[in-house]
Amino acid sequence: MEALIFDSHAHYDDEQFDADRDELLGKVLPEAGVCGILNMGADLRGCYDTVALTEKYGYIYGAVGIHPECAGDKLTADPSSEHWLEALRKLLKKEKIVAVGEIGLDYHWLEACPKERQQEVFAAQLELAKELSLPVVVHDREAHADTLEFLRRYRPQGVVHCFSGSVEMAREILKLGMYLGIGGVVTFKNARHAVEVAKELPLDRLLLETDAPYMAPVPYRGKRNDSSLIPYAAQKIGELRGEAPETILRAAAENARRLFGLPA
Repeated sequence: MEALIFDSHAHYDDEQFDADRDELLGKVLPEAGVCGILNMGADLRGCYDTVALTEKYGYIYGAVGIHPECAGDKLTADPSSEHWLEALRKLLKKEKIVAVGEIGLDYHWLEACPKERQQEVFAAQLELAKELSLPVVVHDREAHADTLEFLRRYRPQGVVHCFSGSVEMAREILKLGMYLGIGGVVTFKNARHAVEVAKELPLDRLLLETDAPYMAPVPYRGKRNDSSLIPYAAQKIGELRGEAPETILRAAAENARRLFGLPA
């Protein structure tokens, strides 16, 4: 089988993979045609774990950053007592850490972190990405207008992952030169925005992703997601566009390598 699956957004450091992580990453996924994975840090512990995964598996690369839900009072110094931003700066210089992520805004669970704090941490990480000339992986949940404002202000390279906005917002993000990540949501019955965006999105701006262990596609919705299930999203996107799933998979893999500066 030709290895065409590049998962541009996953969380294999998540505890849901503790029981079989080595078997899955070492054998199952490569045999299923997975050629690349970009693992996401969400908090400082996850960032260190992401670096460890990149050092253990040749086809895994990493992004490190602070997710908006993790940006509240619990965001303190790392184990070496450095400020969190300095800890990130050091991790971002590791060989296989290729992006700042997962960062952004999430207004769905504001009790986890208030808007003002989320925006402060997001801005600091956008500035860090600019300083280090690295792309970003952006989380946007129920914060479309503010997310777009930050992207226009800082104009980063990168991707808005698990894109949930309208076609109109997609067009604005594309104007900024960014990519859009689409995953299992496109297979859901109520996924009107994802379907509309998938139809219109230029093929050279599409990234495929899982958000594993979350957001598994139909017919696995509600179960643990992993990178081997990406073809279900590619199949749906291909149907919407009148293109072969292999075309979608190949283009998305090429786009991921181009955006994150990875070897072919």
